[in-house]
Amino acid sequence: MSKSLARVRAALDAAGVAFDLREMTAETRTAEQAAAAAGCALDQIVKSVLFRGTGSGQLRLFLTAGGNRIDPDRAGALAEEPLERADAALIRAETGFAIGGVAPLGHLKPCALWMDPRLMDFAVVWAAAGTPRHIFAIAPATLRRITGAALAGFTARPAPGDTAGYVK
Repeated sequence: MSKSLARVRAALDAAGVAFDLREMTAETRTAEQAAAAAGCALDQIVKSVLFRGTGSGQLRLFLTAGGNRIDPDRAGALAEEPLERADAALIRAETGFAIGGVAPLGHLKPCALWMDPRLMDFAVVWAAAGTPRHIFAIAPATLRRITGAALAGFTARPAPGDTAGYVK
């Protein structure tokens, strides 16, 4: 078992929550690949997108539904600083995960994180488990609780009922 996968499994076990961890035969690097492998809707995939604060240099993690795009201005407002996409080397150094396998938990260093309200529309969502071939299913409310994610609108299209600060 890879170190990355072991960290995710350990974090889930330590939280004492129910989850379904699976190794897929095909890669799950993209939301589309993961949805096809899991046999679920695209928006049931939890994308872990990392940005770096341009002033602080700190990573900020945004957990969004697979079909949504993050609005950098809305995300920056939540982080209280302008943001830029984090590069692969920084992501690996701070989280311990390679792009395409970044899990929402089990990171080497903690970072602030926010969760897309769209994910709450499902009984189960699927997230990366530390490798490009492993994903896990979990109730979104449980994922939010164990990660400490703040529920907030930061996508380029509004979540249902979330129009405040929406940028077209």
